[in-house]
Amino acid sequence: MTQERKITQTELAENNGKNGKPAYIALKGKVYDVSNSAFWMEGDHMGSHEAGKDLTSEIELAPHAEDVMKRTVLVGTLV
Repeated sequence: MTQERKITQTELAENNGKNGKPAYIALKGKVYDVSNSAFWMEGDHMGSHEAGKDLTSEIELAPHAEDVMKRTVLVGTLV
């Protein structure tokens, strides 16, 4: 069994989808890689959200449920 990776706030912020870096977002304590989503080009989601941040408080305003995260890669836990 592999141990879940721990992601710091600093590492989350560094992975903002810009300059060739992956695009990570945090949601309810979990960190996801959204780099392969067409909705997250260059770390920007529809002009409303940026990668490299904890978007937990913003998910309630989204026109979709958080189950869309099943389409992404779980990277680890935000610490």
